[in-house]
Amino acid sequence: MGAATAKKLKKLGILTVRDLLFYFPFRYDDFSKMTPIAELQAETSANVVGQVELIQNKRSWKRRMNITEALVSDGKETLKVIWFNQPFITRLLQVGSRVSLSGRVEDGSGGLAMISPVYERIGFGQAVHTQGLVPNYHLTANLTQKQIRFLIKQVIGLANLVADWLPSEIRKPGRLIGLAEAIKKINFPKNSLDIKKARERLAFQELFLIQLQSQLVKKNLSLSRAPAIEFCQTETKRFVDSLPFKLTDAQRKAAWEILRGLAKDRPMSRLLEGDVGSGKTIVAIIAMLNVALNNKQAALMVPTEILARQHYETVSRLLSGLGIKVGLVTRTNKLMSNDKFPMSNQCQNPNDKKLNATEIVEKADIIIGTHALIQEDVKFKNLALAIIDEQHRFGVEQRQKLMEKSGSELVPHLLSMTATPIPRSLALALYGDLDLSVIDEMPKDRKKIITKIVAENKRHQAYKFIYDQVREGRQIFVICPLIDLSDKLGVKSVEAEYQKLAKIVFPGLTVGKLHGRLKATEKEKIMREFLDNKIKILVSTSVVEVGVDAPNAAVMMIEGADRFGLAQIHQFRGRVGRSVHQSYCFLFTDNQSEITSRRLRALVDNHNGFALAKLDLKFRGPGEVYGLEQKGFPELKMATLFDYGLMKKARTEAIKLIALDSSLNSWPDLKEKLGEWERGAHLE
Repeated sequence: MGAATAKKLKKLGILTVRDLLFYFPFRYDDFSKMTPIAELQAETSANVVGQVELIQNKRSWKRRMNITEALVSDGKETLKVIWFNQPFITRLLQVGSRVSLSGRVEDGSGGLAMISPVYERIGFGQAVHTQGLVPNYHLTANLTQKQIRFLIKQVIGLANLVADWLPSEIRKPGRLIGLAEAIKKINFPKNSLDIKKARERLAFQELFLIQLQSQLVKKNLSLSRAPAIEFCQTETKRFVDSLPFKLTDAQRKAAWEILRGLAKDRPMSRLLEGDVGSGKTIVAIIAMLNVALNNKQAALMVPTEILARQHYETVSRLLSGLGIKVGLVTRTNKLMSNDKFPMSNQCQNPNDKKLNATEIVEKADIIIGTHALIQEDVKFKNLALAIIDEQHRFGVEQRQKLMEKSGSELVPHLLSMTATPIPRSLALALYGDLDLSVIDEMPKDRKKIITKIVAENKRHQAYKFIYDQVREGRQIFVICPLIDLSDKLGVKSVEAEYQKLAKIVFPGLTVGKLHGRLKATEKEKIMREFLDNKIKILVSTSVVEVGVDAPNAAVMMIEGADRFGLAQIHQFRGRVGRSVHQSYCFLFTDNQSEITSRRLRALVDNHNGFALAKLDLKFRGPGEVYGLEQKGFPELKMATLFDYGLMKKARTEAIKLIALDSSLNSWPDLKEKLGEWERGAHLE
């Protein structure tokens, strides 16, 4: 293919023929029935087959565009067809050409017409774009469905060369089709049964790899020993009583489950799950306090420097006066607090000796850090508890590295935390090696965030409301889908929105911008200024999705809201409403379609993350809910978190297989695939 097309495919992660074969459609257009022209109805999609009787280009001076008009007859009736700015069509279709058209029928001034339909000539093999079940793929700018289908059709025969790594001991009893057959049927199905069989096979294998890895981890853990952490009841009660807020019953229950897990000499492997703002951090601090009181070390690993610094300050403040040293290890910060220097911002200890990561990890009781904890050449003195916040951001190998740095032969206990809420039964089915603690109630003083869809003609009212909120001392988040302006997608960008808000809408207020292309130090500086209330309005990409706590932020304004998943918007919404102030979430979109309206209305009516994820699946189709956009769980192309039956089946088969041969040496293709998958997966 041409270099330009290859460049576009690269944006979709397609570099090889194998990538192309495994680039699956997310939905299908059903053109399995041909409609006679006489039976066409306005405002419906249809497939029409006929002969071109007339075709010509003409220039519309009023709208400055080329218009291609054709008349197509099926032998009984004639249909008008119109294309805009595609004059080359007259070279591809001539009078007498047999053509298959699929698209929307509209009622114009001259009667029914098809506007800009997909077309292909008939008589050159089977129609791919206009007949039967036609696959639709995710695209990037200037790449069409036709191009992707054409390319996949070219290579689909090579699916026969893909090794089927799923053992026949599993495939045959489960009545699962072969991998080559599944690839062919998912891309070019003859009927809905083909899609069902292909999807079942491809979804099962994704869930099976998760279960297999999960069960192997569980088996290894059962053979390991961990330091038993004794529950320090008196000190814990005193600490909880000293907090400036009252723990919820769900927090108390979760903390107690974790403390009981730590008391055993087998390594705890637990997932702490709670919706955004439910108070997972304080539960983690109670666990770390008990580890420190047992003269052992606890480490909390988080995905960003901003979050690490925030946790460091919170933990140092809450534990000050208890004689517990808290350390911070990130790429740019190496700090340690103690009773004399509870909040040392100079990288110094009381003896004015400059600290480095190794010293902090040796001396501190609780160490908070980013990836630097595993990248730096450091070893813990006696790590007893490793806590991983936003667990989806860290891969298996990273967790392994943290465990290997424990400084003893004993395996540390592991606590993973996530803000993606799913029901207990699903979490246990997905993560076979993890125990589960759930915080399912919000702190008592939290007010429900008022969510509104704002029409474009009411935008000025929203801006006035935001201005009034800032005057009252509140701060504002503005989220945009892109960093730079992209006319092709017609989507709001951080750069353009920042310029507009700073110079035109709120010239008297301090506006900041934040996105992934900024250097880590720059990002931290901007976020620090926002947390210190120096920046009043922060324009950002989805980089703020991860747990930053800004209690003073009261408005979350989301531009291009239709470009985000519902569960992701729910994560954004959780960045506000973190104090006693009433908070608001405003949703803006240029997309006026009914499905967009229904999706966004679901956010207005619903404040439960899992319920929103379920609705997202219904509206957007699999692969977009907990896929690349909505982080929080393994990246699934075909399976979803609602395939409960398949999950249970995958778990049963994984347990059976490990019982036969836990080394997996009997199935070399499977062993190799699992290794590949682990290297690329984000799974705790």
